[in-house]
Amino acid sequence: MSDSEDRAGPSSGGAGDEEVSLPRATVYKLIAEMLPGDFSVAKETKDLIMEACTEFIRLVSSEANDLCEKSGKRTIGSDHCVQALKDLGFESYLKDIDTVLEEHKAELKYREKKNSKMAMAGLTDEELQKQQEALFAASRARFEAQG
Repeated sequence: MSDSEDRAGPSSGGAGDEEVSLPRATVYKLIAEMLPGDFSVAKETKDLIMEACTEFIRLVSSEANDLCEKSGKRTIGSDHCVQALKDLGFESYLKDIDTVLEEHKAELKYREKKNSKMAMAGLTDEELQKQQEALFAASRARFEAQG
């Protein structure tokens, strides 16, 4: 490790490749959620797990990027990530990945449907805001009448 890496640390927010890191609090929370309630993990162990996760993500994303470039595309897609996992020997993860991918696609479909309903309502943002303000005013009036 270079002196600059020592001083900067893995999560100092710079743009260099050496400074990429996962959110520490999120990783610690996930570790705690996976353990039985009476277990604890040393900080050094949590940091080691975080480094391993970061390296795994780098490995898969690098392979997915190579596959993307070979296919002549400019955006890494889920198919590139799935193929990267296969190529790297992580086939055992594919069942869970497929489940999460299907859930994600369903969520996207739901959001698109919701957005298209708003667009089909034919109201401008200003009209929608006026309706919302009217609803708030009516609710406020009901609340004050009760109080």
